[in-house]
Amino acid sequence: MYNQDKEIKQELKNWGKIIRAYQKPSSWKAVIQILNTFLPFLGIWVLMYYSVSYSYLLTFLLGIVNSFFMVRVFIIQHDCGHQSFFKSRKWNNFVGTVCSLLSTIPFKYWATIHSFHHSHTGQLEHRNIGDVDFLTVKEYQSRSKWGKIKYRIFRNPFILFGFAPIYYLTVSNRLPTIKIKKLKGLSVKAIKRDRLAQLLNNLGLALLYIVLGYWLGWATFLLIQLPIIFAFMVIAFWFFYVQHQHEETYMRWQDNWDFLLAAIKGASFYKLPRLFHWLTGNIGYHHIHHLSSSIPNYNLRKCANENPILQQFVTEITFRKSLKLMFNKLWDEESKRMITFKEYRQLKQMF
Repeated sequence: MYNQDKEIKQELKNWGKIIRAYQKPSSWKAVIQILNTFLPFLGIWVLMYYSVSYSYLLTFLLGIVNSFFMVRVFIIQHDCGHQSFFKSRKWNNFVGTVCSLLSTIPFKYWATIHSFHHSHTGQLEHRNIGDVDFLTVKEYQSRSKWGKIKYRIFRNPFILFGFAPIYYLTVSNRLPTIKIKKLKGLSVKAIKRDRLAQLLNNLGLALLYIVLGYWLGWATFLLIQLPIIFAFMVIAFWFFYVQHQHEETYMRWQDNWDFLLAAIKGASFYKLPRLFHWLTGNIGYHHIHHLSSSIPNYNLRKCANENPILQQFVTEITFRKSLKLMFNKLWDEESKRMITFKEYRQLKQMF
């Protein structure tokens, strides 16, 4: 493990120079992505409206398809939050705010938390900010019986990918759940500004939903919108999970943390069919995104293809392999890997 870390740092010592050419935003690529995202999303939404009276099964299936276009909307918002989608800060902020009214995720507030996640990813002190929370083996051992039961409930796949997205949508994104003192390096003034933006996003969403609910009828509107939003949140949760909590991920206490290793080892390459890379804004190239959040999503695939060295050390995960990751429950600091509860029981029997 130590030798591999040294090899990664040696082979990728010029990583900044490698990625520099891909950090330049392209206005025409950005505009094309807006068009091929928003137009299909709105078009399918209209089809869903007309299909409700014909077959709700059809409406529901269209909603699943449209949830992937919602993912693309969110990826645009995500890049705007990194100020990487357009060259202009003004346009990034405007488009990001518009996207947030569709994704329901507040633009400024989420971007601040996500930026903190990028600069602290893989640090055990900050594991619950911008990622799915987990315990180390020692932390789990020290919990009471009830504490262990609660953790097991939380890490149950039905809760983690069913209930948790609903909570994240209705509570975490609506209320300022992240405390200022946890976001070290950020001013109180900046956090208060972002919380105001969060409040305005809530008001904007409420107004939009009231107008659409009154105009289209509440039952019809909710039958269309809720499947899209829920499926979108499940997809988003799943991607965040598999791209950071694969078996051989990178987790260290801050004193022993390294940015390059956190990006290459701590973020996976989610190898999917090309259509799904397109539908998810190339976020599967997560290791490259963590090397530089200034690379727009429309340049990630090109960066990977033209620089095989960036693919040499990353953990590659296919969809089939990713299904096993839902059984990863605890971080074992001794073996430096995520383990299952079965492995934890075996570990206990050895000592």
